[in-house]
Amino acid sequence: MNLQELNAYAVAGKVDELNLISVDGVSYVLEARMHGAAYPLRDAHGEILHLRSVEHARDLLHAFPKLSFNVVHASVHDEMCGASIEESPKVPITFRSA
Repeated sequence: MNLQELNAYAVAGKVDELNLISVDGVSYVLEARMHGAAYPLRDAHGEILHLRSVEHARDLLHAFPKLSFNVVHASVHDEMCGASIEESPKVPITFRSA
């Protein structure tokens, strides 16, 4: 899903939540959750778009309607063992910066 498609789904009220997933602690991937499925944000070439920070994501989403927005960190168990029995920690954050 690209940014324009994500915006259209958000305006239509079809996005359940946005998750900003921490990747190795240095970049983030934004995914939209709709009807239990995850759709990562992709660039113009169809590659997964990597974001620099929470603020970078907020800047990208500044014109979007307000949505449930979370930062998701990798599970320590996942990092150590390669498999997770628990869902990764999800922390709600504000959609707009202060």
